Amino acid sequence: METFYNWFSLHSRTIILCALLLGVGLPLLKLTGYLIRKGLRKKVSEQSIMLLSKGVVYLGSTVIILMTLQQTGVKLGTLLGAAGIAGVAIGFASQTSLSNLISGLFLIWERPFEVGDVLHSGSDHGIVYSIDLLSIHLRTFNNQLIRIPNETLIKSSFTNVTRFPIRRMDIEIGVAYKEDIQKVIDILKDVADRNPYCLDEPAPVIVFKGFGDSALEFLFGPWFAKTDYIALRNSLLMEVKSRFDEEGIEIPFPHRTLYAGEATRPFPVHVVPTPEPPKEGTP
Repeated sequence: METFYNWFSLHSRTIILCALLLGVGLPLLKLTGYLIRKGLRKKVSEQSIMLLSKGVVYLGSTVIILMTLQQTGVKLGTLLGAAGIAGVAIGFASQTSLSNLISGLFLIWERPFEVGDVLHSGSDHGIVYSIDLLSIHLRTFNNQLIRIPNETLIKSSFTNVTRFPIRRMDIEIGVAYKEDIQKVIDILKDVADRNPYCLDEPAPVIVFKGFGDSALEFLFGPWFAKTDYIALRNSLLMEVKSRFDEEGIEIPFPHRTLYAGEATRPFPVHVVPTPEPPKEGTP
């Protein structure tokens, strides 16, 4: 116990300084990051705010740790030299991380999406949850987290679904061949005019695409505000089905008629009845 007391008395100043650096400095850095996010929220994009606040926290944490090590007597020159050698070795071993970092800088410069946008990348799609220097995180619509490396986004194509304030919902519709084409077009126009989520301008796109295997095919594409996707999708499909039922418009199911030509027609076969034997006593 006396040995510990003597050691503590000898190094008490160093211990107190280290405790202050870590106990006060790190919470202050966290508070600084919060103030940066709050102060710049209405001035710059959410993406830039997130990266700036994280950069300040990471850089400040590094400085505080180095100052703490210096107080304990660690020679920073030797430590930084060893860190440089280790950094070269780690750099060769982590080329993917470096590529992701560089790709992240390109994404920050280009800004093809921001936090809150809906992104489709390959089979992955969801809402951009966070943007980091090495990767982005998507929150799926069933509340799962997807991590996509920045290098993947740079090397492949992706779709920002909510980049613009309005979108067009393209719906493929098929009706029976007996139906009147102009009547179907008029019904679809009326459905779009009556739906509160369909925009008047731009006007809905209604195109007769052609003759399908089992139906006359139409493209129905009303425009809507990007925040109304689910409401429009549900109401529009139900309204189209209801109007078609009212107007007697048939939505066919796939069917096929098989025809065998002359070359495959079977040989005719006639059944000739066997004649009855003559009765006894008949000449």
